[in-house]
Amino acid sequence: MPNLRQLFLKHLAQTSEFPLMLEIESAEGIYLFDKSGKSYIDLISGIGVSSLGHRHPKVIDAIKNQLDKYLHTLVYGEFVLSPQVQLATLIAEHLPDPLESVYFVNSGSEATEGAMKLAKRYTGRYEIISCFDAYHGSTQGSASLMSDTFFTQPFRPLLPGIRHIEFNNDVSLEKITDKTACVIVETVRGEAGIQVSENNYLKKLRARCDETGALLVLDEIQAGCGRTGSLFAFEQYGIVPDILLLAKGMGGGMPIGAFIASKEIMKVLSFDPLLGHITTFGGHPVCCAASLATLKELTESDLISKVKEKENLFLKLLIHPKIKEIRSAGLMMAVELESFDIVQAVIKDCLENGLITDWFLFNDRSLRIAPPLIIDEDQIKKSCSIILNALDNNA
Repeated sequence: MPNLRQLFLKHLAQTSEFPLMLEIESAEGIYLFDKSGKSYIDLISGIGVSSLGHRHPKVIDAIKNQLDKYLHTLVYGEFVLSPQVQLATLIAEHLPDPLESVYFVNSGSEATEGAMKLAKRYTGRYEIISCFDAYHGSTQGSASLMSDTFFTQPFRPLLPGIRHIEFNNDVSLEKITDKTACVIVETVRGEAGIQVSENNYLKKLRARCDETGALLVLDEIQAGCGRTGSLFAFEQYGIVPDILLLAKGMGGGMPIGAFIASKEIMKVLSFDPLLGHITTFGGHPVCCAASLATLKELTESDLISKVKEKENLFLKLLIHPKIKEIRSAGLMMAVELESFDIVQAVIKDCLENGLITDWFLFNDRSLRIAPPLIIDEDQIKKSCSIILNALDNNA
């Protein structure tokens, strides 16, 4: 009889030739546990998802309560479902005007797709601009936004009308014209290895979009929901997007995403044509209940206010000759090393010693650190000790 690992390799579609192959038995807080009972600190939150850690009690209670009421009822947007309405209302209450209309989907990629359609429909334009070395999803539309052909060449032709600009490059902004439907930019760049706006770049981008009539779409699929030290990262830069993308950390471990705009912009999806954007499972009641509990905990607790303090502790402890640079935006960090080979060796060493870290799609010389926001001082110290020992072992 094949064991679970063998069945995994035989029947689960693989995304690489070298999966980690951890056989997860359970999870709690910042820890994953394998079938032998060994614990692993999840220092990447399942790639930015488990902001409240695994199986947060309030999230679990919300899921169980909703299970006793109803699951799927009808395609999104037809019935008045309390979890959807409450969640959309809470999100809108914490966003500046005019961001008040929320469209729920199942993932970040779907949020990107919805925003692309919305921008084209609202502006009547087809050109979309994104940044070099940015990742906004892997579906056909969102993948078309990638500049790196390594991940897209085998799937061409992709969408036409895509152009790219350089993040933090003012001259590049001239590529935005009256032919541009929207510019999609990460408020804090994730897969490029954590990059933040410099010299008021995001304000200049906002101004250029206003000049040309292009919509500004801010992707906070990784950076949102408290990870950078504010509920939404754009709050720290003095701008407001026309469309905001959320996913990952908003769901408490359940699959959910959203694109959010003004009522004026969003309403164009309801006519010419009718049902301009539809989804069967987007805004699933159980996922919305989990997300509602997650956002309530984030906004009512002190977790977000302590992000910068925890960031500073990581920066204080992670000092090593092999560390070339640490780039950070709250608990969204990149530890740059000499090469991909050393990064891979350190990841493997950390895994053997009970810590999960990762690298970035467009910066394979850096370790990813994005722990659950609930991580405490002792857990940070232990995590840094494991990383530093791994650096010693692979120097």
